[in-house]
Amino acid sequence: MQLDQELKAGRKSLRTVPGGLLLGPTGARLWADYVEARPGFAGRFDFIHKVNIPLLFTVTANGREWLLDTAESEWMPSQLHLSCTNDYFTFSETKFISWDDCAVSCQTWTNPGERELVLKLAVDPSFQSSGPNGMRGGFDVPHHSFDLDAVVLASEPALLHEKGWKVAPGDSVSFVIAAALGIRSEDKEETLRERALHYARPGRALSSVREEQRIDYQAWFDKAPRFQCSDPLINRTWIYRWFVLRHNLSDPRYGLLQHPFFCEGRSHKKSKAPYSKGGWEFSKLINLSVPLHLSDARWYPDLSACEGAIRNMQNHPDENGMYSCLMVDERMHSFANFLCWAAYRLYLVHRNESFMREALPGLKRQISSWKEVYGNERDDLMTEYWHTRTGKEYQPSYWYFHDYPRNPKDRETYTHVKRVDRTVYHYLNVLGVARLCEAFGDADADTYKQMAERIKKDVLELMWDNETDFFYDLHYQTDEKALVKNIVGFYPAWAEILDERHDGLIPHLLNPAEFATRCPFPTVSADSTAYSREGGWFGQFVKGRNGCMWNGPAWPYTNSIVLDALARESRRHQHAYDEAFGRALREYSFLHFRDRDLNQPGLVEHYNSATGEPLSDEQEYNHSYYLDLVISHVAGLSVESDKLVFDPLDIGLDYFELEGVKAAGHTLRIVYGRPGHHRFPEGVEAGYRVYLDGELAYSSDRLARTELSIPKS
Repeated sequence: MQLDQELKAGRKSLRTVPGGLLLGPTGARLWADYVEARPGFAGRFDFIHKVNIPLLFTVTANGREWLLDTAESEWMPSQLHLSCTNDYFTFSETKFISWDDCAVSCQTWTNPGERELVLKLAVDPSFQSSGPNGMRGGFDVPHHSFDLDAVVLASEPALLHEKGWKVAPGDSVSFVIAAALGIRSEDKEETLRERALHYARPGRALSSVREEQRIDYQAWFDKAPRFQCSDPLINRTWIYRWFVLRHNLSDPRYGLLQHPFFCEGRSHKKSKAPYSKGGWEFSKLINLSVPLHLSDARWYPDLSACEGAIRNMQNHPDENGMYSCLMVDERMHSFANFLCWAAYRLYLVHRNESFMREALPGLKRQISSWKEVYGNERDDLMTEYWHTRTGKEYQPSYWYFHDYPRNPKDRETYTHVKRVDRTVYHYLNVLGVARLCEAFGDADADTYKQMAERIKKDVLELMWDNETDFFYDLHYQTDEKALVKNIVGFYPAWAEILDERHDGLIPHLLNPAEFATRCPFPTVSADSTAYSREGGWFGQFVKGRNGCMWNGPAWPYTNSIVLDALARESRRHQHAYDEAFGRALREYSFLHFRDRDLNQPGLVEHYNSATGEPLSDEQEYNHSYYLDLVISHVAGLSVESDKLVFDPLDIGLDYFELEGVKAAGHTLRIVYGRPGHHRFPEGVEAGYRVYLDGELAYSSDRLARTELSIPKS
């Protein structure tokens, strides 16, 4: 997986900020929302959370700050290249942000004219000289509990000279500038200077700096499992999804976030005004998305970010013990999620027993706190009182009992409902805790098993409608069904609690008049009264053009869960839906590329369900899972407490190869070649084979199900 070559994308920019170029590499705490086409780092830069710093440094030429808006750009995951030629100079630059929070610019300037070209480092006016080749200063951040210090160093001292660095006609010069950022109260100037000097050391070759960054960035991906198949779309999406995880990897080491975790995103929603906080930001720990991150990242060998997310929440629960969203200086509200289930699945892959034993009491507390806040005395279903708290705001079932009023923001016009999604999450969480208890010999295992059975019974008996073959939200007092086919109606299939009585459910998913729209899957059935493919509410954009709406747009979040459900139902029906899963997986994959162009990777929050048009502009949005779908359903691997199960879906591939997967202490390689197909890559031949720790453990002449006991390590 040579990331830069596989994903290089030419000009990659924000739709909502013309000229705002994207930057792939992110630091542990520093990153760019976007960079302008200027020498150095001008744009919007952030540290831990949204800060909107407009300038770290730039270089002036002949006293002028140049906007190179006609420059050619080449986006790569590890770095960004700019090049420009005009009447005054020829310019090229490679810029990146390193994991140790340095903004690094490698520049080459050539003077083709007949007059001197004068180059000079420019920084914020508050910066002061600090040594012969550096400046020091900082940024006040009034909306967070930290302020920032910065040291900017240049490999060529003349850039800091009052008269600048004079480049004679016909000459070419190269240099490196690096800005190291840190928290004012914690990071010493000497430390920042040392970090910046590593890159901007006088005499260091630009090629050395660029190559070191490429190698360092690539090293994270070298540890990941590798997958290739006969479909280039799936191959490219696989690689891009690993990039999405790495792009959103964060390690604040400050305040309430002392441990690494994956952010939901690195882009800003709404305000990008300098030093402003306005609008929503995704660069916090959002407990809704943590289980989605764990679903994919559990296949990565380094557990620090998976365990770190749980530790951060575990150390700062709310007054009920519930895990919540966290910023370094603020504990926020809690979203519905399936954390306990995701933690159990993480344990199955890595068998990290000591950590899970430590985490188990807090996971148990999630169950009791949910029952306390969202439960009721009549049944084991969960009531949602505020339509945003399952992360699916404006789903029409909340307004069903008021006949979909034209002003959905009036809180008097919607009804609390017993939600299918929150209840299914609750069921899976209870089941996950039960199985962790069972694994560790905890006496509470049977109690949680019995609780899970009661939840399952209530979902199947109260939320299922025999006449329409669908699961519905219920009125919180009367249990009347809100007859709106929300996407969450398929969640019980994902939880694998269905039987033959529910065989009419999946046909809804495959019906073009309901959920099989041109861009599947809409968040409410296309034949529903309040369906809006582009996210308005009866013609009104109540949350703006890019607002989060769950009454029709397609969301990667629910696409990943519903695809998971479709795969599980296909197995329950002797692989009857394998082909349908393959088609939907490809459509989901196409969402990861602008205009379905594999040379333009970019996943956003939600899409027009009829056209596939992106409805938001939060690039590299990390609020779904994909890698797990490929491993679990295309390659067919499931890890259970005492065995490995292999049951791949036939999605029409001529071949695939998955290698480097570690599960329960063993390394797996899974290979398939379609019989009769004769153009396989090296190492692939006809049939389905499983290799365990390098030895052939199973072989079949076709895709087939098998089980292997987990050998003792």
